[in-house]
Amino acid sequence: MRIFDKNALTDIRPYLFQSLLATFTILLILLFLDVLSHTAIIATLGSTAFLVFTRPRAYAARLRPLLGGYLIGICVGVLCYFLSLLPLPMSRSTEYIIFAAIAVGAAIFLMVLTDTEHPPAAGMALGLVMNPWDADTLLFILSAILVMAALRRLLQPVMIDLI
Repeated sequence: MRIFDKNALTDIRPYLFQSLLATFTILLILLFLDVLSHTAIIATLGSTAFLVFTRPRAYAARLRPLLGGYLIGICVGVLCYFLSLLPLPMSRSTEYIIFAAIAVGAAIFLMVLTDTEHPPAAGMALGLVMNPWDADTLLFILSAILVMAALRRLLQPVMIDLI
């Protein structure tokens, strides 16, 4: 039974380097977003950082699915949030639950339809229905995604797929 990745035992440097990149990226995000009110949103960005910095050659780590997936997740999440505000004959918490589920399903459908599959972006749609946000938050999210994409592109020659 093996505990450590055999490649990590041979050369630990890329594992440390790429993990530190993810750490500093998330640190910057946490410095600018309200950790308590944006927990679901931050969690999706953490998942994206994992993907971008551990699987830089994966399709889901490329610019098209990163940016496209998040644009879809944000648009669907915002739409479902506003739909959840409509006066419906049910409790407020039930409305949130229904529209959060619709947001995830619709985001998945649109991502696979447009070939922009980025799994954490479906979580963004959910987070925007369930957590407070404003236009600045949405712009910051897109900026964070672009920074991760730029780092991936810039450092791709020295990064490896760790998984």
